Formats: sequence, structure tokens, C-alpha cells
Amino acid sequence: MKKIVSLLICVLLTIPLLTLNVSALSEDEISAPSAVLIDADSGKILFEKNKDEQRPCASITKVMTLLLVMEALDSGKIHLEDVVTTSAHAASMGGSDIWLEEGEQMTVDEMIKATAVASANDAAVALAEHICGSEDDFVVMMNEKAKALGMEQTTFLNCNGLDEEGHLTSAYDVALMSKELIRHNKIFDYTNIWLDSLRGGETQIVNTNKLLKTYPGITGLKTGTTGEAGSCISATAQRDGLSLVAVVLGAPSGKERFADAAALLDYGFANFMTVKLDMSEELYPMTVDGGMENEVAIVCEDSAAVTVPKGEEGNVKQTLELSESIAAPVEKGQKVGTLSYTLGGETVASFDVVTADSVEAMSFLTVLTNLYQAAVKL
Repeated sequence: MKKIVSLLICVLLTIPLLTLNVSALSEDEISAPSAVLIDADSGKILFEKNKDEQRPCASITKVMTLLLVMEALDSGKIHLEDVVTTSAHAASMGGSDIWLEEGEQMTVDEMIKATAVASANDAAVALAEHICGSEDDFVVMMNEKAKALGMEQTTFLNCNGLDEEGHLTSAYDVALMSKELIRHNKIFDYTNIWLDSLRGGETQIVNTNKLLKTYPGITGLKTGTTGEAGSCISATAQRDGLSLVAVVLGAPSGKERFADAAALLDYGFANFMTVKLDMSEELYPMTVDGGMENEVAIVCEDSAAVTVPKGEEGNVKQTLELSESIAAPVEKGQKVGTLSYTLGGETVASFDVVTADSVEAMSFLTVLTNLYQAAVKL
């Protein structure tokens, strides 16, 4: 009987966050003062509410920290098995942490797990110091990356999101860095963890993202809560090839934060779909003027997809714009045109058409040499 009751409770808790058929979503239906929903592949904005309003974001800050960690791993600067030694500064962090002590050692892998799953402030600082030597230097790198990503409303002052005057971002900026982070598939090894342990099983950690237990297709990404920031989340999910990022900043409570994120994702999955583009436009060789070859092959990305409103997939139009010819010398990969896709007059995707090979320019000496070689053969 107890098992049946427990099962019923679990089902009832899940019902509010199950996917609904949502044809429209108004700003009033989102409790948070700032929110945005984007397509994670193209970055297309599907819903917005004060998306550029500057706000504190609490531990959502760690999305950027984790992004720089993933990049350091990819470049070989650090490795998962590297041992990280906790400094006095890292151990002094308050708020959400795993109670690291000065001199305590964990691997990079364990520190990432603590940061992504338990939102550990101390582990985030330890990783920052391991990569840059100090948190201050790491924060400089965070801001440089933010600028490179076009995060115009963001200023980072620390790597974990503890309240600090001037430490600000926006829902759209959070979406941009979240989109960049999930390009590193390795992060899902951590953001999909619900329950795990550290210190050989002595320390239990539970993911702060409750959507992992209630929302179909959820893949991450990060929650955050402080007195100044309120309840925040960057939620990522994927279904049927459609990948979404929903960001909620400043929700009144954790419950409303998750409800807002679920509503945004529901809206996205109910109203949009990813369509594989037909790249069938025949790309004939292009004439080369004054080259050693009379023509050069041209190519375009051979597969791509775009997110469009459901029911509109058949209305995507393809347009090819090409130069009539190209003057030598020609470099391989040189742009010669654009293959565009439009929907209702709006460009939804465009791709460069480039040369497949290089072609040298014909010189007077080359002409003489060719004539001589031809004469010799006769």
C-alpha cells in the first residue's frame, strides 16, 4: 500500500510540468521579471520578456565557469585526472559548497561534478585557480569570453555568482553562454546527474535542477538562487532534433522558476520544429578568368537544419546567389556566393558557397612554358 501511495505522489508531482499543447505564451504567464527562449542551434529567439534587462544571476554564473573549463579540457591545458589543491581562498567561499578544506585535493573531474551538480562555490573557485592561477585572472578571462560571445549586458566579478555589486548579466546573455556551453557534449555527463557522491562516497550530492526528474527531454543546465538574484535557471532540453535553451531570472521562488522554465520549453516544443534543409541546389563549376584552369568546382555545407514554426516547413524557399565568374588567383575556400533560405520573406538560414580548389593565375612565363612543353611533345 505504501508503494502505491508513493507512486501516486510521484505522478501528481510530475503532472504540472508535463508537456502541454501551448499555442501561445504571454509575458504575464511567466512569473519571472526576465526570461528568454532560444533555439540552441541557430540562436533564434522564440520568446522573450525583458531579455536584455541587467540582473544578478546567482550560480548561473557557473555556466561561464564551466564553459571555460570545457575549453581548457579541449585544448589540453588541463585534464580530468589532474589533481586540484584547494586554496585558502577557495575554501573560504560561503553559500552552496562541498565544504572543501584548505589543502584538500580532488581531481578536475570531481571538481566539475561538484560545480555542475551541487553548484559548489568552493569547487568553482578551485577550478578557476587551477586554470589561471587566481580567481581574479580567471574572471578577466570570463569577461573576455563574454565579450566574444556578444554578451553586451554582462559583467562578471567572480566565478561562482555570489552576490556582489556590479556582477550582472541578462537572460539573453545567459542564453548565449548556455548555447555555447552545450556545444561541448561532455558537459551533459555532469548536468544529467541526479544523485552522486564525492570523497569515496562520504559526501552525497544532489542536482539542484529538479526538472531532471520531471521534464521529458531535459539535459541541464544550471540553477541559481541568492537574495539579490532571486530564483534563476538556465534549462536545456532536446526532443526530435529540436534543442532549446530557456532562461528565467529573478523568479519569486524555486517552484515558480521551474514552472516558468517548463512553460517556456512547452511553448517551444509545441510550436516549433527543426527541419533538415534541402541543399539540392546544383552547384556547377564556376568560370575562372585568367587562371591556369578554366573553371573551379564550388561547394556548400552539405547538411544543415533550421527551426521554423510547425506547419511552415513546406514554405521554406531556397535562393542561390553566385558571381558569374572569378578572377585568378583563386584560393581554396574562397567565398563566391550565398545559398539562402527564407520563410515569409525573412532569412532563416544562409550558407557561404566557396571554391573547392585553388587555381593559379596564368603568367607570361607560364604561357611560354606550356607552349614549349607542347612543342616538345610534338
